[in-house]
Amino acid sequence: MTLAVALIQTSTGIDPAIEAEQLSAQIAEAAAQGAQIVFTPEMSGLLDRDRARAAGKISSEADDVVLAAVRHAAAKAGVWVQLGSLALKGAGEKFVNRGFLIDPTGAITARYAKIHLFDVMLGSESWRESAAYDAGEEAVVATTPWGGLGLTICYDLRFPALHRALATAGASMLAVPAAFTRPTGQAHWHVLLRARAIETGCFVIAAAQTGEHADGRATFGHSLVVAPWGEVLLDMGTAPGIGLCSIDLAQVAAARAKVPALEHARPFRLVVP
Repeated sequence: MTLAVALIQTSTGIDPAIEAEQLSAQIAEAAAQGAQIVFTPEMSGLLDRDRARAAGKISSEADDVVLAAVRHAAAKAGVWVQLGSLALKGAGEKFVNRGFLIDPTGAITARYAKIHLFDVMLGSESWRESAAYDAGEEAVVATTPWGGLGLTICYDLRFPALHRALATAGASMLAVPAAFTRPTGQAHWHVLLRARAIETGCFVIAAAQTGEHADGRATFGHSLVVAPWGEVLLDMGTAPGIGLCSIDLAQVAAARAKVPALEHARPFRLVVP
C-alpha cells in the first residue's frame, strides 16, 4: 500500500491569524499535488519566546483560530492533516503543547500533548519549556486508513522507549513535528530520526520549523521522511515550503522481518556492582 504524504516546512511567527491563512493555503496546495495526508511542524500557529506577549495570543482549543482554519482546510480539500502542535490554554495556569490528527471531514480524531518538555541549557541559550507548559501523560497511536500513526513532538525524539511503545502498540508510522534549535539539529536531528525508524521498523515523518523567526530564534529545518530500514527518502533542506513523498507501507513488515527487534525484546535485571 502506497501513501502520498506532504510535509509543510514553515518559519512560524507571532501572529496566529497570519499562520492560519498560510497553513490553509498550503494544505490546499498539498492536496492539489496529490497528498493524502499533510504534516505540519510543532507550534504551527505561534512561535514566540516572549511569554508575556504570547499569552495574549494563546487560546483554548475551542477558540483557537489556527485549529479552526486547519480543520476547515482539511474538509475543503478532503485530506488528512497531522497538525504537529499548537500552543493552547491548559487546564490550569500553564499552557499545553498539543498535536492533532484531523480527518477529511475536518473532525479531530486524535490529540496528543507533548510528554517530554525541553528544559536545557545550550551555551548562552536557556530553554525552560516547563516554566510555561504542562507535560502530557498519555502516549497516543492514532488510527488512519493506512495503519497506526504514533504521535510525538520534538524533544520526545530523544526518548526511544516512547517510540518503541508506540510501535508495539500498532504504529507503522511515527510523526515527529519539531522546532529543533540549530545547534541540536546540526548535531543530532538526522541521526536520531534514522535511529527511531530503524529501532521500530516504522516510517518516521518529521515536519520542522526552519529559518529566522520573528521572536529572534533560529530553527534547523530539514523536514525528513525516513524509511523503516533507515533510508532518508525526503530532506527539505532549510527553505520553507511543501515537500511531497510517496511511501510504501509494505516496507514496514519487510524491515521488521529482516530484523525483528520488536519481537526479540526481553525483560532483564539491572545489576549495579
